[in-house]
Amino acid sequence: MPVTDPISDLLTRMRNAQKARHEECRCPWSRHKEELCNTIKKSGFISEVKTEGEGISKEIVVNFSDEYPKLVLTRVSKPGRRVYSGKDNLKPVLRGFGIAVLSTSSGIMTDKEAKRIGVGGEILCTIN
Repeated sequence: MPVTDPISDLLTRMRNAQKARHEECRCPWSRHKEELCNTIKKSGFISEVKTEGEGISKEIVVNFSDEYPKLVLTRVSKPGRRVYSGKDNLKPVLRGFGIAVLSTSSGIMTDKEAKRIGVGGEILCTIN
């Protein structure tokens, strides 16, 4: 059965892998998911993002950071309810200790980067 929301599927796989105390998580590859994982990696919440395989069997491998033993990954914008925010309405997540990941016209970035550049967009998820 095809997945209707690939980003939610990625976040759920990451949550389940952490609850099962796995060191890594594997999920089907897409450019959008790889950009999302690289943005999370730049923020330091995960340690490594790799791609393995070719063609239809290509996968993203996410290695978790020891610094953050339990990530709280929350999907904000869903297929049934999209959540958009302008640059002036971006609120800090967990008083600045967490991040919100946005899909903007300039690509996928954190809320802090979007505020610095001066763009808004669709809030994909929050991480704390």
